[in-house]
Amino acid sequence: MNAIADTPQAPRNAMAAPHPTHTFKLLLKREFWEHRGGFFWAPIIAGGISLLLTLMGIVVLLILGHKAAAAGELQVDGVTINGLDIALLTGQLKPEDLRTGADILLLTNSVLPYVVLMFVVFFYCLGSLYDERKDRSVLFWKSLPVSDTETVLSKLASAVLIAPIIAGLVAIATMIGFLVMVSVVIAIYGGNPFTLLWGPAHLGTLVLGHLSWIPVYALWALPTVGWLMLCSAWARSKPFLWAIMVPLFAGIFVAWFDVMELFDMQSGWFWANVVGRLLLGTVPGAHLPYRGDADHMLQNHDGVEAVLREASPIAMLNSLSMPELWIGAVAGAAMIFVAIRLRRWRDEG
Repeated sequence: MNAIADTPQAPRNAMAAPHPTHTFKLLLKREFWEHRGGFFWAPIIAGGISLLLTLMGIVVLLILGHKAAAAGELQVDGVTINGLDIALLTGQLKPEDLRTGADILLLTNSVLPYVVLMFVVFFYCLGSLYDERKDRSVLFWKSLPVSDTETVLSKLASAVLIAPIIAGLVAIATMIGFLVMVSVVIAIYGGNPFTLLWGPAHLGTLVLGHLSWIPVYALWALPTVGWLMLCSAWARSKPFLWAIMVPLFAGIFVAWFDVMELFDMQSGWFWANVVGRLLLGTVPGAHLPYRGDADHMLQNHDGVEAVLREASPIAMLNSLSMPELWIGAVAGAAMIFVAIRLRRWRDEG
């Protein structure tokens, strides 16, 4: 009995090593909580501003309308204004006109979250590896059982996946909020919001377009994200100047000495495919000028219809067949690899 009691037993509370996916999930949570002001609150505030501007516009129009009615310049009777039957007028409109107008209004009201995303991703990547060296927190994080690869890839995923997903969801919520606000006004004044707004609008198509845009953005932004993170890992100070001035001076040098003529090409190609890809990849929709049908759309002057077509999920997914997208993605992945290597060596403040 004593022999049995003295037999050593494995500790019950022994903890197994964390699974790599669990570690990566924790790293993503860390990035989100440290930068939730930019990732989460900034697009929400932008969407709120968009809705506020819409509300202000509605209120101003209603006030001007009531003032004109009080002055006798505008006669409102039910849904009739100055003898013009609004219901009859809208009934005479072509269905495609209603659809185009509703879709353009929805897209316009969903732009601000993406404008904020452009700046958030740019400056997040620029300081992602430099700031932790500047405040010496890199020494703490390197003391943990987390590799440089996992750390850098978590920052990459935060920039090209987490931030765009949040911005896309906020943009979708902003569109729905716009529909609700305008529907209330239409209903108050005797109109049918389902006939005038909800029915004509391609809300489902626009929502799918917003979601389909995310993988396109993630791949197209890779060269810019890779370059910014490379500068963030390499620069001893002022990474912003290094990230901006190196491509710009390279473009000026190439244009000044006509370097591209050696390859039977114009210097504009270098500005568009090197300088532009290094600095403008975080701009939503930056891939559109590189599409083969961009010149065709401009020549036909169908700007509104072209915008709506490019916002469709089919057009977004067709962008994945662009060679420029994949070539840039490979270049961005190479710069991310160099940034990982540099993080192992650069731990000074």
